[in-house]
Amino acid sequence: MAESASNERFDNWLEHINRACGPFSGQLLDGGFHGSLQEYHANAMKLSVVETAHSRLFRSQYEVARSNDAWFYTVFQLDGEAVLEQGNNQAVLHGGDITLIDASRPCSIMYTQPTKQISLLVPRHLIEQNRRSGDLPCAQRLSADMPVVKMSQRLLHESMKNPTLNICESEAALEAIICLLRPMLQMRDAPHSRRDKQLERVMGLIDSHIQSEDLRPEWIASEAGMSVRSLYRMFADKGLVVAQYIKNRRLDLCAQALRTASATEKLAGIGYNWGFTDHSHFSTAFKLRFGVSPGEYRKRWQ
Repeated sequence: MAESASNERFDNWLEHINRACGPFSGQLLDGGFHGSLQEYHANAMKLSVVETAHSRLFRSQYEVARSNDAWFYTVFQLDGEAVLEQGNNQAVLHGGDITLIDASRPCSIMYTQPTKQISLLVPRHLIEQNRRSGDLPCAQRLSADMPVVKMSQRLLHESMKNPTLNICESEAALEAIICLLRPMLQMRDAPHSRRDKQLERVMGLIDSHIQSEDLRPEWIASEAGMSVRSLYRMFADKGLVVAQYIKNRRLDLCAQALRTASATEKLAGIGYNWGFTDHSHFSTAFKLRFGVSPGEYRKRWQ
């Protein structure tokens, strides 16, 4: 009976996690499960306060394929210990630590003891601003001892105390948090291997021809002096798909243009400028990535 009740509590908690944070699978660990989740939304600030013990959350390629990959989870550890893994990296977080998890790649979060943490959803364009390649330091611990980590924690908590923040104020707070963390992200960002440098060159090639209708894997491979198969493998090693990367890059650039576009500028024209010849496809793809239509996105920034 007790085991059945624990399973039911876990299933309810996991369902809440999926609604708030996107698709996750989970499992109970030995020791007696506890789990709760509180959502906090103030315009651009979207986060969840997660408390749990003796559980594991994970995302396989199946969950990733069913979710919106336009986000990063910035995890602020408050109490207890959590072990986060992504790719070849593992971060063991304690109170005050921070780490980054990419929503577009599989990951695992282990809670072997009572834990409390905040998961802040950060739009991909804020994390990837001013960079094209190299591995971001996902699932790497940013220590609570670092001054910028302390300031980021403080700014997050102060923002949470003000649920009446308007759209401009909440966006400014979110950008400030990421600006504080960005030097550490860039410091660990430089590509080292020959393959990383090759990927950087290919991404530069994509950026310089992003508006072209002819931007396809076959053309990219030819220009980069490699086979199409090698191109696919190089992207797959980073958890990326060439065509999806191109589409997402175009959408991110459209979003950047929409943030400064006038109310009279035609949405179809903005999409066309960045390689979307079909407005209906552009609008659908944009909403899937950012959660709102291009028109609504522009209104929010105005």
